[in-house]
Amino acid sequence: MTIDQAVVERHGLTRDEYERIVRSLRREPTLTELGIFSVMWSEHCSYKSSRIHLKKLPTAGPRVLQGPGENAGAVDIGDGLAAVFKIESHNHPSFIEPYQGAATGVGGIIRDIFTMGARPIALLNALRFGPLDGPHGARTRRIAEGVVAGIGGYGNSIGIATVGGEIAFEEPYAGNPLVNVLCLGIAEGR
Repeated sequence: MTIDQAVVERHGLTRDEYERIVRSLRREPTLTELGIFSVMWSEHCSYKSSRIHLKKLPTAGPRVLQGPGENAGAVDIGDGLAAVFKIESHNHPSFIEPYQGAATGVGGIIRDIFTMGARPIALLNALRFGPLDGPHGARTRRIAEGVVAGIGGYGNSIGIATVGGEIAFEEPYAGNPLVNVLCLGIAEGR
């Protein structure tokens, strides 16, 4: 298959990113290689559009026990306890398969809380979907219902309640929802 601009765009890559791939490989990528780069350079895996904003947040201090990394962040809250937080976006997986995409997002953040030796105690969500009216309203409803059911289904099945969050329906999210799931855990000091 010839890799033209349309194929590059379908993989969510810019022309500059494609040229970077070619320079890296010193040849044109195969379709499989293009797919791998597409996934690894996606917002979900590499935070390519939000990384610049994430770098502005504080990550060190006298009470920070674990800053950004593979698992969850931890902050000393006194009395031998630490608050452990994790947030992850599962935007595109939730667009493709709403229930499973959102559920696996919840599972991932809960896993990251556990790996820090903490007990997950609550979930919060920030959700954005396209408008409920108009030509894509039925699709938006199906996605929103599936995402909410997936979040609740996973969290409730292991006893971690969703205690709050926010939701909005706006045009910029019609093509891809924003599904950000935050988990809070508590760990006792050693």
